[in-house]
Amino acid sequence: MIGQLLVVARIAGRACALSALDVKSVIEIGTVTPIPRAPAWIAGITALRSQALTVIDCRRAIGFGIGLPGSEWPTDHRAIVVAEGGHSYALLVDVIEDITTGASDAGQVPGGFGPEWSRIATGMIETMAGPALLVDLAALLAGPDTAHREIEVLV
Repeated sequence: MIGQLLVVARIAGRACALSALDVKSVIEIGTVTPIPRAPAWIAGITALRSQALTVIDCRRAIGFGIGLPGSEWPTDHRAIVVAEGGHSYALLVDVIEDITTGASDAGQVPGGFGPEWSRIATGMIETMAGPALLVDLAALLAGPDTAHREIEVLV
């Protein structure tokens, strides 16, 4: 990861890094149209140059704020566009902080971050902008684990 280009964003107050190879662009998010009966972490769909993007609320995809009133995402009106498995997604994050390079290889995620973070983080990486959790894009897009889904149904 040393020298690899990374996009650093804040999700639920934590610095997170995505490989710039996974990021297609950063956009101003327009109107998000809700999708009936979609999982809680899917905020809806939006359009980018006539292409539909599934909008993912990263906080909820990790497992924070599901089913809690007042847990709306604080927006800076930008989203990170990624592609995975032939589909395009717009990731809603707290704020997009920087495009920087990795200054170390990914190390272990320190204890105390909780099961939500350990599910989507592949390691802790030092960047030129400071330490960040390296995010597994596929795990993030999959949404919260089964335990969170069961709790949501029970609430």
